[in-house]
Amino acid sequence: MKEITFKLNGRMWMEIDGEQMLGPGRVELLERIQASGSLRQAAIQMKMSYKQAWDMINHLNSHFGTPVVISHRGGKGGGMAVITEQGIQLIKEFRDLQQKFRDFLKENSKTD
Repeated sequence: MKEITFKLNGRMWMEIDGEQMLGPGRVELLERIQASGSLRQAAIQMKMSYKQAWDMINHLNSHFGTPVVISHRGGKGGGMAVITEQGIQLIKEFRDLQQKFRDFLKENSKTD
């Protein structure tokens, strides 16, 4: 009998109380805010509306006990957004879990 080769694939996200909370897109948004210091710039880079990005951040901030992003309104010098230590830790934990997930998929695939 011929052995079947296959590659496992999948996506990972974190849920809280059955609600999808943190996945690749939200982590990318956090990373882009961290890099640019701006929620607006991060939204533009991801080709999403500012409102959509703002809603995502508000959702994260309201579900993790402490804020993951603190924003300061614009004005003469413009606004800014800062990723908190909680946010930095979430990014790190998600990326670590994502790598373990990729490793699992690779180790359990049967390819030549």
